[in-house]
Amino acid sequence: MTHSKAKYCSNWVRWAIQQIHADFTRSSDTHLLKPMFPILQKHDIHFYLKDESTHPTGSLKHRLARSLFLYAICNGWIGEGTPIVESSSGSTAISEAYFARLLGLPFIAVIPEKTASQKVREIEFWGGRCERVAPAEIYASAEEIARTRNGHYMDQFTYAERATDWRGNNNIAQSIFDQMKQEPYPTPAYVVMSAGTGGTSATIGRYLRYSLECGGQTQLILADPERSVFYEYFKTRDPHLKMCASSRIEGIGRPRVEPSFLPDVIHDAVQISDEQSIATTRFLERYLGKKVGASTGTNVFAAFGLISKMLQEGQTGSVVTLICDAGDRYKDRYFSDEWLQQEKLDLRVPWEQLERFVATGLL
Repeated sequence: MTHSKAKYCSNWVRWAIQQIHADFTRSSDTHLLKPMFPILQKHDIHFYLKDESTHPTGSLKHRLARSLFLYAICNGWIGEGTPIVESSSGSTAISEAYFARLLGLPFIAVIPEKTASQKVREIEFWGGRCERVAPAEIYASAEEIARTRNGHYMDQFTYAERATDWRGNNNIAQSIFDQMKQEPYPTPAYVVMSAGTGGTSATIGRYLRYSLECGGQTQLILADPERSVFYEYFKTRDPHLKMCASSRIEGIGRPRVEPSFLPDVIHDAVQISDEQSIATTRFLERYLGKKVGASTGTNVFAAFGLISKMLQEGQTGSVVTLICDAGDRYKDRYFSDEWLQQEKLDLRVPWEQLERFVATGLL
């Protein structure tokens, strides 16, 4: 962990916090979408997607970046002119570049070599600079760059769960429950969330325990992709788990257990194949009218599995998950047939599963 040694300036701190609060007010909140699947209406099950792609930087990570900056400033780690460094697969870096630019701070993103090119362009659009390294080297490289430049390593993988106020303050969990109040089943049976840092799942899981309105009725289900240790860690609690290959589903899945991932706030976990995630990503465009990222596909395929189980057991209720980011960032990846061929991914079987689900409710 590298902290800035910049001199604390109370005037600058007050100004910086004011700028971040102003961004929060301008951003307002994201929409809760309700895709229309006739089979679910017939069986009185309601499915919702919290659309985090509408943030100014296009993803769920806008909330995280805002929280991380406030946390670091209030801890005295960031001062006027402090260089900001982050290790990221892209979306967090885009959002942090935005806030760094808002505060007039230099920003360096340490990203995996194969990060989607559109993400790199967006980081650079907000004034950031990218350093491409091997996936296993992003942590050490980011820390070293921050040290040599007398900067602050934001370290989302350690501080995500600490920086977010899970009790309220319009965090994502509180926002979901506020938006659900007028729905037929305002307390969801399940909230489904994938994990990158683990910060969002920690926020939701803690809120479910803290909030009296939830009443212990809602279960948090982790959706984890291939090439990620979180599913296995949830089952075994082995902190030494490692994965040699990096996740193909950008933004989620990790090759090691991250400090911000809290398994004890999760009720259950499911593992989703990359083919299922990507097929669902493409499939959703038919019902949403826009492209979404593959982490959304991971979330939704897991949610469909839960809904299928509810239907078989004759249950009614609601299920909520997230659109984590927009799909335009991945046109040369998840929406590219050439890329699928290079990765030897075949979407035919999961596509048939999805078609069966919308026709019968069974996955």
